[in-house]
Amino acid sequence: MTSLGMGSPGGQVYSLDGLLVFGLLFVCTCAYLRKVPRLKAWLLSEKRGVWGVFYKAAVIGTRLHAAVAVSCVLMAFYVLVVK
Repeated sequence: MTSLGMGSPGGQVYSLDGLLVFGLLFVCTCAYLRKVPRLKAWLLSEKRGVWGVFYKAAVIGTRLHAAVAVSCVLMAFYVLVVK
């Protein structure tokens, strides 16, 4: 794990860029799951509570798909080249 510059296996999650990567991947995954009919009915049916977070992330991912895509490309460039 140290060859990737992470230090400890869970250490990257607590940095700001790690949280941004996690958030972007979460939004992209929920938006993708919204396009799959069986998973949409199972995972994204609740609009409130803890399961509502998945629904809200899917809505953000589908409505702001261009901004999310640009953010993913910029974050990939940052993680692969800058960092």
